[in-house]
Amino acid sequence: MKHITAPELADWLGDEARPRPVLLDVRENWEFETCHIEGSNLVPMNTVPARLQELDDDAEIVCICHHGARSMAVANFLERNGFTNVMNLTGGIHAWAVQVDSAMPKY
Repeated sequence: MKHITAPELADWLGDEARPRPVLLDVRENWEFETCHIEGSNLVPMNTVPARLQELDDDAEIVCICHHGARSMAVANFLERNGFTNVMNLTGGIHAWAVQVDSAMPKY
């Protein structure tokens, strides 16, 4: 599995010449409501298996959670199910709040 840091993801999202990845936020609803990266798709971890068909297996997918553990598990699950362009956001949304967007609420 590949990993991407918050600054690397910010650079990617800021590069209009590069196709935008699918931002797969696997946290719970309340966490997503507290803070999220704009354009993220909320698919709580426990719903991923049932919603697998909603995901494009050719798309570049960045899995996001609070600190990176749940998203790593989901990224591994996606890879086991044939997805080849999956990345885990190292440090999760917390790293994004600390390294990229200091105005983002932390929890």
